[in-house]
Amino acid sequence: MPIPPMVGVLAAAAAAGLLLTGCGTKTSSNPAPPPPAARSVPVTSPQQQHNQADVVFVQNMVLHHTQAITMSQIARNQASAAQVKDLATRIEAEQSPQIEQMNSLLSEWGIPAPVTTGGTGTTNAVGHGQLPGTVSGAGFDRAFLEMMIVDHQDAVDMSQIELAQARNPATRNLAQQIISADHAQISEMQTLLQVI
Repeated sequence: MPIPPMVGVLAAAAAAGLLLTGCGTKTSSNPAPPPPAARSVPVTSPQQQHNQADVVFVQNMVLHHTQAITMSQIARNQASAAQVKDLATRIEAEQSPQIEQMNSLLSEWGIPAPVTTGGTGTTNAVGHGQLPGTVSGAGFDRAFLEMMIVDHQDAVDMSQIELAQARNPATRNLAQQIISADHAQISEMQTLLQVI
């Protein structure tokens, strides 16, 4: 009895499918290379991806933190209240590693770190005064707290601009850390001003 033509076609197709399936299970130790376009894309780390807002933020924050540390060092020696000395110590401990991180980012980006000055409570940073050298006791403590509240609010404002305009993940993360820490310390300093 002759095989209908349609059954013959189906049988041939099934046999071909089995042969192809068998070929598909074979593993190759030499995977196909990626297309040329994929190999030619330059690899950049998250730290290398930055824009002008990142650069401005980092440069200004290095100056800003340098002044805060200088003021804190003065307060550690001259403040009369233990709470103020403790706060000054914590500010220095928090901001010193951030300066190192920011200078490292600038170096990675091929941008020189800003020139800072120290020892007098002043730097090239904008918006800060100088701690009074002739005031002591509670008057000094109040002056330090009032100036550091302004300093911290400036840092929060700069960090919010960074979050709105910049793109570098490391600097955006740093800006968020500064906002959180400085808000908490502003509240602490406002409370201290009520009791000193």
